[in-house]
Amino acid sequence: MAVTAAMIKELRGLSGAGMSACKSALVEADGNMDAAFDILRKRGAATAEKKAGRIAAEGLSLPYITEDGEVAVVVEVNSETDFVAKNQKFQDYVLDVAKQAASSKAADVDGLLTETWIGDSSKTVNEAHIEMISTIGEKLAIRRFERLVNDGSSLFVSYVHAGGKVAVLLEVTTDVKNDNVVEMGKNICMQIAAMSPKFVDRGEISEDFIAKEKAILIDQAKNDPKNANKPENIIEKMIIGRLNKEFKEMCLVDQEYVKDDKMSVGQYVASVAKAEGGSIALKKFIRYETGQGLEKKNEDFAAEVAKAMA
Repeated sequence: MAVTAAMIKELRGLSGAGMSACKSALVEADGNMDAAFDILRKRGAATAEKKAGRIAAEGLSLPYITEDGEVAVVVEVNSETDFVAKNQKFQDYVLDVAKQAASSKAADVDGLLTETWIGDSSKTVNEAHIEMISTIGEKLAIRRFERLVNDGSSLFVSYVHAGGKVAVLLEVTTDVKNDNVVEMGKNICMQIAAMSPKFVDRGEISEDFIAKEKAILIDQAKNDPKNANKPENIIEKMIIGRLNKEFKEMCLVDQEYVKDDKMSVGQYVASVAKAEGGSIALKKFIRYETGQGLEKKNEDFAAEVAKAMA
């Protein structure tokens, strides 16, 4: 059967694959659209395997809150280049992954990949992911996700910084759910994005963490020649002071509020609660920074061009 331009265009629309790949698949399938699509899927899988050794440390982190406010998630999907992260098709895919995670019962990415894809019940999440790798032409990886479920007293607020370089999800416990409280949540999400706290408050800090930090500070103090003649009780007071300073920076409610350094974040929350005549407490936050902790490829663009020309 003769392969026409219209057939190639139709398959490209269905698969998102390149023109030449669509033409090749149609020729191999003797013009059968379904068979050609399956061929592209299989080639996508092969492409994914070839790309498995590459480094995917760019990409997007995105939060998603269901319309009813009952579930909130944040996901990170990595790509090889920042260029792909700006691609609308990739951005739409990451949002779909977030929606998948919101509807999922999976505890981790491996479990998520085995589920039926929300965009097409005929395939799994992993199969949809392989197809996206084929379409985009780079290694992609669903790195992580975290899901929060509303117990009835929570308000979820999210924030995305720098087009997905940082994503923040905040859970607030409150009996007042209006625009002013949402605005407060947005402001605190921006605080989290900028200041990167580790805990909501000091109640979250474990005794093991405190002991570890204290041991590090003691070693630093003892190895500092300036402290050689200081008595133990003075050094102990110094350590406590340094710990308190560290914890002030680590704990969200103790940080200086970036929009008004005359108050802490905790004081800002209290002022909004008073103004709204209700109770507001910061329960949990999740901060994803895209590529954090991943090895990034050091590319020599000139060498790549020279190699391609050769």
